[in-house]
Amino acid sequence: MLSNRARLIVKTMVLTLLGAGLIGAVIGLIVLRGGFYNIAATAQHYPLIYTVFEEGLQYSVQNHARDIVVPESLGAPEQVLRGAAVYKANCIQCHGGPGVAPLKQGMSMQPVPGPLVDADVNWETRELYWITRNGIKMSGMPAWEYHLSDNDIWAVVAFVSAMPNMTPEDFRRMTSHQVAAPAARQGEEP
Repeated sequence: MLSNRARLIVKTMVLTLLGAGLIGAVIGLIVLRGGFYNIAATAQHYPLIYTVFEEGLQYSVQNHARDIVVPESLGAPEQVLRGAAVYKANCIQCHGGPGVAPLKQGMSMQPVPGPLVDADVNWETRELYWITRNGIKMSGMPAWEYHLSDNDIWAVVAFVSAMPNMTPEDFRRMTSHQVAAPAARQGEEP
């Protein structure tokens, strides 16, 4: 059983936390309704905002991708070459590649799309698949499941997974190959 003094301390702590939460909510509402936060694509987010978004992104992708099974044949040379063609047609504009900068459109987005030459350091293969397939809200990253077949999405993942070991010359050579157009969404075989 708590003493009167202990009850008073607990009550004070609870009321203090509730008061702080209420004050935080009011300040947040003032900032939101006042339009004080600059959402222009030409303005960077505050570092704290990036930290919160990045951490939330990591946890969300890990959670949603946990049940994805990576195909055993992932990374076959033909698949990587196919992924290079799909990457060139759909991804290079925003993400660039080894020795290739993103186009102006990609560089003008906020947040700026990250380079994928080290994507395997930050993401597991199944997570790369989930991101490519589902996109990321409020980032400009589209959900490719509506535009590419599942085979092409896995091909892009295979190519992105191979990029860390590519030289700029390897990247240019692979993305310059003439490969048939990406398969339609209905799942045509490449």
